Amino acid sequence: MITNELKSQVDKIWETFWTGGISNPLTVIEQFTYLIFIKSLDNAQSTITKKQTLQPDLKDIFPKDKQHLRWEALRANPAQEMFEIFKDEVFDFIKNLSQNQSSFAHYMKDAAFLIPSAKLLQKVVDMISTLNLDDKDMKGDLYEYLLSKLSSAGTNGQFRTPRHIIKMMVEMMLKDVKIDKNFKIYDPACGTAGFLINSIEYIKEKKPEVFDELSTKEFENLFYGNDFDTSMARIASMNMMLHNIQSAHITNNDALSKFDKDEEEKYDLILANPPFKGSLDFDEVAKSILDVAKTKKTELLFVSLILKALKIGGKCAVIIPDGVLFGSTKAHKELRQEIVSNQQLDAIISMPSGVFKPYAGVSTAIIIFTKTNGHKNDKVWFYDMQNDGYTLNDNRTQCEGSNIPAILKRFANIANEEDNKRVEKSFFVPIEEIESNDYDLSINRYKELVYKEIVYDKPEKILEDIENIDKKIRVGLKLLKDML
Repeated sequence: MITNELKSQVDKIWETFWTGGISNPLTVIEQFTYLIFIKSLDNAQSTITKKQTLQPDLKDIFPKDKQHLRWEALRANPAQEMFEIFKDEVFDFIKNLSQNQSSFAHYMKDAAFLIPSAKLLQKVVDMISTLNLDDKDMKGDLYEYLLSKLSSAGTNGQFRTPRHIIKMMVEMMLKDVKIDKNFKIYDPACGTAGFLINSIEYIKEKKPEVFDELSTKEFENLFYGNDFDTSMARIASMNMMLHNIQSAHITNNDALSKFDKDEEEKYDLILANPPFKGSLDFDEVAKSILDVAKTKKTELLFVSLILKALKIGGKCAVIIPDGVLFGSTKAHKELRQEIVSNQQLDAIISMPSGVFKPYAGVSTAIIIFTKTNGHKNDKVWFYDMQNDGYTLNDNRTQCEGSNIPAILKRFANIANEEDNKRVEKSFFVPIEEIESNDYDLSINRYKELVYKEIVYDKPEKILEDIENIDKKIRVGLKLLKDML
């Protein structure tokens, strides 16, 4: 989680952009991101230089004739000279870093340097120089905090997924997976690529053998993302490159309308938090997606897309609003019936309504299933998350009692959950019971509440106690009057 110190630093930089003449929040984020990226390139070059003693074949990011474009060299220039170098050379340099047709190169083609004055650039560069960008988690938290400042955040259902929720989902889905060169991970609404970045970090930390088995290109070919917003796609590509994915597969399409045969049964794992609150006309949605459930609601359409995009045997963990679990429309029921009776529904994790604050208080759940096209599960595992490790108010400060470690432990040992009663946080529900309940997947439908019996005194005893209290009050009042 981002520290208060870093928040304060970012707030000051944001305010400097604002008072310097950049009032569009997305423009602030893009310009801020470019500068962070340039500083990170310098840090990466320093690491490469240290390693070249033992690995002389390592390629420099900055060739000899471009050393003046490194962060510290830029900072050493007078303000106006630094401004001219940024405007005339730095952006061309980062645009041409990747000469191939990677998404990074594609999205940087229309990147623009929009800082209006040398004075503003110098102020911002000096302030960014104080940021700690060596810690990858901190860098990710910084991105999330930047995005939280978007005034449009939360509109159209675009809620930024908390990093601890992303990490939990990534670990749940990748822990027991065998990854080879043909494996593909996808996020159809990737935003800044949080799920993909955390998948990369998890593999690096927990599955290092993958790097022995795959070439650099094969490893890069594991990760795919899409976002309909060009700016988000650009930031996602830049984020991937900062995590050493030089040729990120990030596309910029309306995934629902552009879905075609090439995308069908392509991915082994889909991790997503798609838009919740959207509505599209039928003629704007690919026919194959409408074949699953004919609806205009984007939260249902994205689940339909995921069903189509997964390979047979492929798995998915997707965040959905609670309404998907119990909605009564024909499309809601058809989609749940497809997942329950024709695929392998593995788990429903109910999350508290404050998880997406301060964006919104919407109640959400994580739905986990495997695509089988004809084989359904015997039972579904439910978990009632009541504490995600942060307070459920707008401040979202860290607190004790997180259920996430228990979720990870129980999901990894799910066979041990067989005997759990429905009064516990987690339990199984037979698939037949779900089918008989109109495919309702809300945990409250199946969880049993335990009512604690409270024994009260008889009315006569209560009246006697009141009379005794009244006597004591009268005695006390008499003593006060005597004192006066």
